[in-house]
Amino acid sequence: MPRRYAVPLLLSLLLALFPFRQLLAADFLYGIDVLQRSGFSGLERKNVGLITNAAGVDVEGRPNYRILLQNGVKLRFLMSPEHGFAIGAEAGETVGDRSLDEGLTVYSLYGATKKPDRKLLDAIDILLFDLQDIGARCYTYISTMREAMEACEEAGVAFMVLDRPNPISPIPAEGFMLDPGYSSFVGSVPVPFLHSMTVGEIAVFLKKRYFPGIDLRVVGMEGYSRKRFADEFAGFRFVPPSPNIRDPETALVYPSTVFFEAANVSEGRGTGAPFRQFGAPYIDPARLKNELESARLPGVAFTEVEFVPESGRFKGLACKGLRVNVTDRYVFEPFRTGVTLLVALQKLYPRLLGLDENGDFFDKLAGTPLLRKMVVSERTVEEILAASRLQVHAFEQENPDRFLYE
Repeated sequence: MPRRYAVPLLLSLLLALFPFRQLLAADFLYGIDVLQRSGFSGLERKNVGLITNAAGVDVEGRPNYRILLQNGVKLRFLMSPEHGFAIGAEAGETVGDRSLDEGLTVYSLYGATKKPDRKLLDAIDILLFDLQDIGARCYTYISTMREAMEACEEAGVAFMVLDRPNPISPIPAEGFMLDPGYSSFVGSVPVPFLHSMTVGEIAVFLKKRYFPGIDLRVVGMEGYSRKRFADEFAGFRFVPPSPNIRDPETALVYPSTVFFEAANVSEGRGTGAPFRQFGAPYIDPARLKNELESARLPGVAFTEVEFVPESGRFKGLACKGLRVNVTDRYVFEPFRTGVTLLVALQKLYPRLLGLDENGDFFDKLAGTPLLRKMVVSERTVEEILAASRLQVHAFEQENPDRFLYE
């Protein structure tokens, strides 16, 4: 063989070996990558189920279920959470079962039931969980995980989490804790509103708190640090985990504006910038902007906008409001920003904001009625934050070992 062909051929052979290819492509590995590098340790001769959606990819962008099938894992079925396997269903939209070209059925966990069916679990030895969370308690994927863990403990089926980054993990825990009386599918895990944990860490927390008998296995990431935002890792691929979380900045701003889902304000659904802009027909954007600028919020600026939502609240109506522009995400405080927005709107439009008339859903999103009551009674931002910090501090003191990563 001519020498000029020898080196390229050798390089091609090395790249064909998965571990080398991965290490050249990324400075960190997802749980699915680590599992593959291990030779799928723990899945040998096992019947396997998988909870996932189209965001469940490896560092090369390959779907997790195809990786499992191509490597001889006995994958019997898939299950998908809210928004469906293809991540096309809107929030709250019922999702049905579907079939994939590979002959697998994807059973919905956001249709007739949100808990894995016992008959399906009886056909497997281990259930894998591989979903991309975004770091806020009201995002329902961790509620799906809790339901699945409960079902697996009852059925005597092992539960394996293939861990993924919390995309906003440098943001510390913020917001009120979950009041047990306000538990719902948009808030069923008793962690702060912004929890700063990965799904693997939450799984370990849930095992300690509720499911001591479950056979839990967490396949951790490699090269992951909670001090970095996920899109700072070479190899991280942001596949939108739901239709309106379209990029990492939306995931960062979401905790600030999600409460508008339970207010007379459009959170930007049906526009090109959901959650990154908000408005209503009655808002004077210049007046609101002045109110917010006086608060001197760190790491964020506001731009006046006008839009007409194609769906959601105020569909087809001209809305005026603000766009949220993160200028420095390392000092940005999503919960402080969200509280400041609510306090400012309540001050300017107390009869129009509608927190009390939407109170049931608002309290479920917040995990407590305390936030709504403090805003409506015109308590200051600092008073509200102080009350939430007391709860977060108690949680942190009770769970000093909640992290798996530095």
